[in-house]
Amino acid sequence: MSPVAAAGLSPVRHALANGGVLLSEHTATHPAVTVYATLDAGNLHDPDSSLGLANFVARVIDRGTESRSPDEIAEALDGRGVSLTTGVTRHLLSLSCTCLSEDIEAIMGLVADVIRRPSFPADQVEKRRTAIVTALRQDQDNPAVVATEGLMALLYAGGHPYGRAGRGTVASVEAISRDDLVAFHRRRATPEGLRLVVVGDVEPARVEDLVDRAFGDWRAEATGAVVPPRVSPAPERRETRHVIAGKPQADIAYGFTTITRDDPRYYALTLMNNVLGQYALGGRLGDNIRERQGMAYYVFSSFDANLAEGPLVVRSGVSPANVDRTLAAIDEEIGTMGRGGVTAAELADSCRYLVGSMPRVLETNAGIASFLHNAEYFGLGLDFDRRLPGLLEHVTLDEVNEVAATFLTPDRAAISVAGP
Repeated sequence: MSPVAAAGLSPVRHALANGGVLLSEHTATHPAVTVYATLDAGNLHDPDSSLGLANFVARVIDRGTESRSPDEIAEALDGRGVSLTTGVTRHLLSLSCTCLSEDIEAIMGLVADVIRRPSFPADQVEKRRTAIVTALRQDQDNPAVVATEGLMALLYAGGHPYGRAGRGTVASVEAISRDDLVAFHRRRATPEGLRLVVVGDVEPARVEDLVDRAFGDWRAEATGAVVPPRVSPAPERRETRHVIAGKPQADIAYGFTTITRDDPRYYALTLMNNVLGQYALGGRLGDNIRERQGMAYYVFSSFDANLAEGPLVVRSGVSPANVDRTLAAIDEEIGTMGRGGVTAAELADSCRYLVGSMPRVLETNAGIASFLHNAEYFGLGLDFDRRLPGLLEHVTLDEVNEVAATFLTPDRAAISVAGP
């Protein structure tokens, strides 16, 4: 167990005058610092006519600024052994890197430059467009991706942003212009939507000084985060099948919409999902479908509560001949848990597993940064690491079985299958 995990976190929160938020955690295990930054600029904000715009911005934002060429950025990073990673989710655009403590001032300045003043060079835009389009075409031939995107379209129909293609389509990406990237950044990259988490061998007071110098004079019109529409559980079962010729494997995505992150049932659903398809070799699903029946190459479940009602998803990869048998087995496990719930022993084992896994989450600076960011984003409090074990341990068997009965109903499942 890391010293930080054993002693608990002690983050310092600093609100910038322009609306940005900084969380600092001092760890002295290694002479390194992780910087993790997010903006309210995820693909939820893509216009319907420009799907994939947020992802495109994330792929080009670090390819040049008003004062640094792409080569200069690369040299500044490579010379310090630093890799800057960018990404995008439904709600957030993120940048992250880890550097030596002695380089934190230079790296903070570079990160601020990339966030605040990207230049979106025309040649870099075209290079990244080619890479994105190539990846999208590869995804069209990937059963796992096609099945998952098909499921999200079923669960979040009617134009809901969670159901749209987050990386866009070949046609939408090819139609995005450099001006679109510039306008999106100007509209969505604002200090009021900035969250910075800095974890490592640097004192919080110094971090505050560096961040105030790098971001304190940033001014931009506040646009606010978009709140996604609410989602109601589906009244009936829906299924779609996508043919991808020549594949040796079929992929299944099976799921339901559930709850938002601030729902008090969150911890009961987390424990239920762990019993269903995560604990040990894949919970009940793995024990039945993969271990006892030998039908699946993999099977697991995941639960992703968010600002809108997030999905609970069962994923499985199988021989094409076993698709219908596997679906029947998933229905059986889902229905059995929905009707009968979990056992007291399963609940106790799942709780011990989740509480016991916390130290592993907090072993690295990057793990701590992600944990603290989520606590800030969802308003969970600076002491969330200390409260989380109790929140899990106080969940009752009745509470877990109630959420199982509410959400695990095969005749309201959405199912997407892709394969030959």
